[in-house]
Formats: sequence, C-alpha cells, structure tokens
Amino acid sequence: MQLIKPDININFIGKSKIAFFISVLMILVSIASLLIHKGPRYGIDFAGGTLIQIKFADPVNIDDIKSGLATIDIGKSSVQQFGDQTDNEYLVRTEMAGITEQGFSTNLQKTLASATGSGVEVRRVEMVGPQVGKDLREKALFAMFYALLFITIYISWRFELKLMTSGIMAGTLMGAVYSLSYFDVSIPFLIAAALIVTILLFWFLELKYAMGAIVALIHDVTITVGLFSIFDKEFTLPIIAALLTIIGYSLNDTIIVFDRIRENLKKYHKNPLDFVINRSVNETLSRTILTSVTTLVVVVSLFVLGGGIIHDFAFAMIVGILIGTYSSIYVASPILLSWQGRRKK
Repeated sequence: MQLIKPDININFIGKSKIAFFISVLMILVSIASLLIHKGPRYGIDFAGGTLIQIKFADPVNIDDIKSGLATIDIGKSSVQQFGDQTDNEYLVRTEMAGITEQGFSTNLQKTLASATGSGVEVRRVEMVGPQVGKDLREKALFAMFYALLFITIYISWRFELKLMTSGIMAGTLMGAVYSLSYFDVSIPFLIAAALIVTILLFWFLELKYAMGAIVALIHDVTITVGLFSIFDKEFTLPIIAALLTIIGYSLNDTIIVFDRIRENLKKYHKNPLDFVINRSVNETLSRTILTSVTTLVVVVSLFVLGGGIIHDFAFAMIVGILIGTYSSIYVASPILLSWQGRRKK
C-alpha cells in the first residue's frame, strides 16, 4: 500500500536544527516539570498505601465522601472521580497500608452510606506496602535500563558488526550499576549517570548507529514521562509496560530507517551523507506513516472507549507513538551526521 509517492523529496535534514530545538525544549520542559513535582506522581504500585474503588447508587458530593472518610481511621486520604460522571464511581487513596482487616469493607459501606445518603458498593481494595512499592520502583527502572542496553548490543551487531565491543561495554555498565545499587545510592541518579556514560562511550567507540538509537529512545521516554508529570497523571506498573512497548515500537521504526540508510550508502556512495539520510527517510516515509496511523487508531479507540482502568496506559501509548515516529525521523537519523563532522576534524 503506497500512501506517498515514491519519488517524494522532503528536506528533513534541512529542518534538523529546528527539530533539535523543539526536542531540547520538550526535554527541558519535561525535566523542569519532574523537578517541580519532585518526580512523577507515583501510584499505589510504587508509593505504597491503599486504593479503594467505590460506586454509589445515586449522584453524591465529594465533600460528603470526605466527611465520611474522616470518621474512619484510614489516615490522610484523597478522593477522585473515576470513569464517567454518570457512573458515580470514585477512587479513594490513602498512604496507610494494612487497613483492610476483616469487616473493613462493611464498616466503610455503612459509614459512607450514612454520610452521603446513598447506597455504596466497594468494588475493589488494593494494598501495597511501602517497601514493596520501593522495590517495584527500582525494578521498573532497572527493567528500562537493561532493555536499552540490550537494544544497543543488537544495533551494534546488526549495523556495525561490533558485537564484542558493545557486549563488553554493556556488561561492564550493568555490573557496575547492579553492584552500586547495594550501596546507599539513589537508583534514579545512578541509572541517569550510567546512561550518560553509555552515550559518551558510544561516541568514543564510534558506535554511531547504537548511539542514534539510544538517544532517540531516551528522548521518547523522557518526554512521555514529562507529559505524565505535566498532566499530573499517576505513574503505575501498567505505565512501565507502556514505556517498554514504546521503546520497542520506536526502535522498530528506527531500524527500518537505518536499514535503508545502510543500503543507500552503498548505492549512492558518491553522494554526501546528508543526501543519503534524507533520501532514506523519504523512501521509508510511506511505511512509517501507515504503521503509525494504524497503530494510533487502535490506541485512540482504547483511550476513548476502554474505560478508566486503561485510560492512562492508552494515553502513554498515544504520546509514545507520536514522539517515537518523530524521533526516528528527526533524532535518530540526523545523529549519524555528527560523525561526518568529527571525521572532517
């Protein structure tokens, strides 16, 4: 299926400076939001505590719900409407764990029914201890870090035949991060430092394809997490699954472009690198747009029709697909040009 004419010639590389400014601006805004909010707003999965989903038979006032909860010993809590307004469902979050003793649901129903004057159904109660939440948070960060490093090994082997070099480098970094994690070192800071070291090593070892891929993936994840912070959305385990899915999707798109660049470097070896990259991006543009649009149709349907449970997951996927498509064109490929300037010097 050909949506775009094969002889199209959009000057993507000519607009790379504008794209670079936009990317840097989005990343800075994302980091600023995370600093202002002191990190993402962790859900029960990562922060620990108790989540209670309740449904009322009739419309009620949130203040009445809060008044009823104040008479129960559940500590500081927050109440948020869940789903459509006509569903009369609410989520109650509290930092206290271990409050789900026998008879808790019955007592909660009676108290809220008395405070609101409406029938109440306790639909679910989820409890996560603070230590478990901390462990899940750290494991989620390690999962994304290891995924990025294994991806760079694959890229280096496929495009540059430097499996041994990239494997030794990635193994050393994994071992160092894993060992330092046993000391009193902040895991987010440790992984951020390791990623910076990884990019610097790629530069000195001339693993240009791997560097282009990992910079694009870090770009995608940072902006997605930043948007969650800006819109004050909860960061939970399903969002980690969405981020790992985004990494795979963005990488697949990047590999398609890299494959075409590698082919065209042999075909147009007398032409400058910017011409080869631009032609390669144009030749794969139809496939990129078709894949992105068809995938977006699915995730937008989930976002609109899927309900509150997967609303944030679908939101992360929508952002990731849009940013991932953008980064495969304007971030991953133009990074290859940096080696041209380095070799001239």
